[in-house]
Amino acid sequence: MAQALGEDLVQSGEQDDSSSLGSDSELSGPGPYRQADRYGFIGGSSAEPGPGHPPADLIRQREMKWVEMTSHWEKTMSRRYKKIKMQCRKGIPSALRARCWPLLCGAHVCQQNSRDTYQELAEAPGDPQWVETIGRDLHRQFPLHEMFVSPQGHGQQGLLQVLKAYTLYRPEQGYCQAQGPVAAVLLMYLPPEACARPQEAFWCLVQICEVYLPGYYGPHMEAVRLDAEVFAALLRRLLPRVHKHLQQVGVGPLLYLPEWFLCLFARSLPFPTVLRVWDAFLSEGVKVLFRVGLTLVRLALGTTEQRLACPGLLETLGALRAIPPTQLQEEVFMPQVHSVALSEQDLQREIKAQLAQLPASASGPPPRPQARLPGAQAIFEAQQLAGTRGATRPEVPRIVVQPPEEPRPPRRKPQTRGKTFHGLLTRSRAPHIESPARSHRGSTSSLDTRF
Repeated sequence: MAQALGEDLVQSGEQDDSSSLGSDSELSGPGPYRQADRYGFIGGSSAEPGPGHPPADLIRQREMKWVEMTSHWEKTMSRRYKKIKMQCRKGIPSALRARCWPLLCGAHVCQQNSRDTYQELAEAPGDPQWVETIGRDLHRQFPLHEMFVSPQGHGQQGLLQVLKAYTLYRPEQGYCQAQGPVAAVLLMYLPPEACARPQEAFWCLVQICEVYLPGYYGPHMEAVRLDAEVFAALLRRLLPRVHKHLQQVGVGPLLYLPEWFLCLFARSLPFPTVLRVWDAFLSEGVKVLFRVGLTLVRLALGTTEQRLACPGLLETLGALRAIPPTQLQEEVFMPQVHSVALSEQDLQREIKAQLAQLPASASGPPPRPQARLPGAQAIFEAQQLAGTRGATRPEVPRIVVQPPEEPRPPRRKPQTRGKTFHGLLTRSRAPHIESPARSHRGSTSSLDTRF
């Protein structure tokens, strides 16, 4: 495992940044009156695919494969999930993400089972406190994306509607600021002006908050603290020198990991890379987030020179947030993520180890990692099982009236106690004959076995 995340930084060729950056990188963005790139970012540099992107013919082949798989989704998930996983690692075509993301996370099943739930939540007034808090954060979500530029546009209004609906759906959890960028990315591919798309974005958000990352967006965030300890333990095992440096300068995982995991790296990576991370995350679950985090730490602090250039806390945190964009391009970055030798079994083993070390006096409810499902296959199987149970309705007992039967004389059981089977046979065929006394009690035939 240590070889997969070696201490030496993998050097990539010098290339121009051909990707749109997330909202943190947009705060000092380009001037106005510039065109939007192919992802919708004003002034972005992804108007055309770069040299590292797959050619158009290959993209069309992948689109045809996804159309075939999604046309027979249940059959494909039941028999050929490995193919879906490999295609997700290659990247879902942009034209089909609106179709594939709800299928992967199970949002389409939730929508079918609760057709009127979102409409009722969208029409409800909502808690004024949460509505005001959400309204103050709307302009912070991808401010240079054409969908969220105008406060009265369909982007910000759709985002307000989806987030408000979630506070009504789970009033005990309410609203978390990290849900903003997650819901914004969902609305980019499930836009509110399309028919039923806000409902799909809402149910995708519900699945992410409650199935992929349960306990992340609640008032206590107990799952985030647990995963921070798990991440530190993985660092100690996979990158011991980097872990020692972070300990020496006082940089714990809670200083950088929540922004990565809670926002699903939407604020930390170039946008095309964010989409590729989401494709893999919706397919394979939370272990993808750990793999991405380990790769980022290695790229920022993997070499001795990099660690020497970060003697303190501020320099180290700055290095984690200032990885060169050329190293974060999707075709360069994602192969390194998938090469991290961190399996689901490794992750679960470390989670159990960290759960055993949690103090009993910890504030808030204990984390429930068992409620987290590891990806699309586990979600599909759970929904299939729930559907099977729901389809089997209990039969209504039928009352059948039988006419009274005539009384019959009771049958007398033959008296066989103390008699042999051989004796019963001979008595029915011949008159009773006195048999001579046996000289030896142990010499009985097989037919003389008593009941």
